[in-house]
Amino acid sequence: MHEPKLNVSIRQANREDLTEIIALFASDPIGAHGDTTDIDAFPDYLAAFERIIATSNETLYVAELDGAVVGTFQTTILTTLSGRGSSNLLIEAVQTRKDMRGKGIGETMMRFAVDTARTQGLSKVQLSSNKQRIDAHRFYERVGFEPSHLGFKIRLK
Repeated sequence: MHEPKLNVSIRQANREDLTEIIALFASDPIGAHGDTTDIDAFPDYLAAFERIIATSNETLYVAELDGAVVGTFQTTILTTLSGRGSSNLLIEAVQTRKDMRGKGIGETMMRFAVDTARTQGLSKVQLSSNKQRIDAHRFYERVGFEPSHLGFKIRLK
């Protein structure tokens, strides 16, 4: 039996959301990004938030339920010469609060992102996911993403 869908809203994040967003990242054991709720790290997050909101092609979103942040994701519009000058939506930093997983929040966030890209006339929506996140991979495929590429990275810090 499926649980009823929750009434989750998606909106652009604001400064007041930062503590809850940071907590989502800090509670993720797989990410290993060094995220922490330590107050001494807050200026780093605030500086990043300011850079994100100052950039017209980047948007940080939160999923909200009953006034609480239960998920987050970020999008970037990337225009390339390939594909005859296509513009694509990249989704990054997807997190759902651990106690809220499996309740349709991630699906709501992904559908919102895809619908936004469609409305803006973008060519494709893409994301990458840590190879260890097998459950997330199944989720992404279930909501329509295809595992079509292999990603590579070089850590600089």
